[in-house]
Amino acid sequence: MANPEGARTSQERRLGRVLRRRDQVDSGTTDQRLLDTQGPSEWVHTDPWRVMRIQAEFVEGFGALAELGPAISVFGSARTPQDAPEYDAGIRLGRALVEAGFAVITGGGPGAMMAANQGAYEAGGTSVGLGIELPFEQGMNPYVNLGVDFRYFFVRKTCFVKYARGFVVLPGGMGTMDELFEALTLVQTRKVTRFPIVLFGTEYWGGLVDWLRHTVIAEGKAAPRDLELFHLTDDVDEAVALVTKEVGGV
Repeated sequence: MANPEGARTSQERRLGRVLRRRDQVDSGTTDQRLLDTQGPSEWVHTDPWRVMRIQAEFVEGFGALAELGPAISVFGSARTPQDAPEYDAGIRLGRALVEAGFAVITGGGPGAMMAANQGAYEAGGTSVGLGIELPFEQGMNPYVNLGVDFRYFFVRKTCFVKYARGFVVLPGGMGTMDELFEALTLVQTRKVTRFPIVLFGTEYWGGLVDWLRHTVIAEGKAAPRDLELFHLTDDVDEAVALVTKEVGGV
């Protein structure tokens, strides 16, 4: 057996920051594999190649949004019907945010996302959609005038946070709550500069807030001050006032 104490031998190869020894040493070279067009195509499905695709998504997303200006991310359910009161609230919210000087960022899909995009578009503002590749994807809604599609949720989430000065969360399901709690966690742990998070719909979100207060905080899993990380309202004007006041307007 080769010396396990680490003396450099012919059975050792370094590839950048990666060290391979003994049975982990590849027989060929990187250039050979690159130039061998007759070789297998499985390499496009390997993790190192995925890293390059992830990098490309960051570059494309950052490039598309770099000059966006002040913006607010609006989350909400893709299943919200167009005749629902919250759809109308989404339209009014998107319009009011544009009138306050902000671009509107959504997930680019139907339902509450489309409502906010519609309000922003009809108000003559920048209506952004950050889409995601899903098996049941319905495509970018027609009210988006700047759209980016992503393969990876975490790249998309980074763009939601990086280019927004605040969040407004309309009633939604698992995806909406995922985005909400990610934003709350980033603010709570000070991974991002504090910015406003507004929950729109007191009846819808009230049960969640009560659970946080009477279970999570009561059992010491969070601090009472964590309830100050967000605001709860039913009024579009108040939601816009809260989100613009805390970011200092534009």
